[in-house]
Amino acid sequence: MKDIKLSTEVALDAPDWKIDHQTKILTIGSCFAEVLGGQLADFKFDVLNNSLGTVFNPLTICKILDSAVEEKRPNPSLFLQTPDHIWLHHDFHSSQWANGQGALDAQLSDKLDEIREFLAEADLLVITLGTAYAYRHRKTNLIVGNCHKVPSDRFIKELLHFDQITIAFEQIIQKLIPYNRKLRIMLTVSPVRHTRDTLPLNQVSKSTLRLVCHRLSEKYKHVDYFPSYEIMIDELRDYRFYKEDMIHPSSVAEEYIFNAFARNYIDAGSVKFMSEWASVRDTLAHRPLHGHTPGHLKMLKSLWARLNALSRNIDVSGEMEEVERRIGEFPGM
Repeated sequence: MKDIKLSTEVALDAPDWKIDHQTKILTIGSCFAEVLGGQLADFKFDVLNNSLGTVFNPLTICKILDSAVEEKRPNPSLFLQTPDHIWLHHDFHSSQWANGQGALDAQLSDKLDEIREFLAEADLLVITLGTAYAYRHRKTNLIVGNCHKVPSDRFIKELLHFDQITIAFEQIIQKLIPYNRKLRIMLTVSPVRHTRDTLPLNQVSKSTLRLVCHRLSEKYKHVDYFPSYEIMIDELRDYRFYKEDMIHPSSVAEEYIFNAFARNYIDAGSVKFMSEWASVRDTLAHRPLHGHTPGHLKMLKSLWARLNALSRNIDVSGEMEEVERRIGEFPGM
């Protein structure tokens, strides 16, 4: 009988290293970096997850990493004040804001310091590239990370050249080698489609990023590529795997891609823990239909005992406090 496959599977090269719960992971880049980092954090991995918010273009990603390592402060020429008197910075996401320029400068500097300190101890840096399109700030002639809805005539939209991106990444990779010699780098291209660039030009953009990743992973032994983009457009070649906007992967697609990542890169012991933790999370999410019954109290005490056993290896203090709070709500407890 003929074996029938309903999708083209993306082959993943088995790495000679694995992630476990002692691995320190930093993510940076597009919103998919935040999705992957969030999934890892949900399973109790040690993650500093896209702490400065979404960064779409590769040159700004390199600029942020360089600023962190070299202890550079945000460029003072790129601060701006909105009509609502909120201060933003063109190199950073709008989630980074303050009521004054000095306050924002201090906030961004603290975040860069946090990245620098984490990078010094990190085992894995995950970089997700969103688009090869970027905007040049006319006044300063600098490529910036975010236009913040400023009038478009103050920027020039550019398709970054392969060499521009590659040179920037090689410079930061060379700088990171002596900074943290155990650091591995994983590159991935975001499966999120940038349809505002048009679908044909989105493909030009993604292919540019993919070529950069290929060259870098060929040149540096400690640089790997995870094919999240290819899994989305080949294995999941169906609009049912997109959200309603037809741009972002659905939650099912995100979970599918994460499962592929976990099978290939996460240590067997940690995978076993993830399965157990998924059961614990489901129990934590349970809400009783009939109030403070003896059966529900018994379930909470059993859950606390499971968490207590896990606490020898993983920080579950927050979850234990929540269970203790729920137990304390019972009469006489």
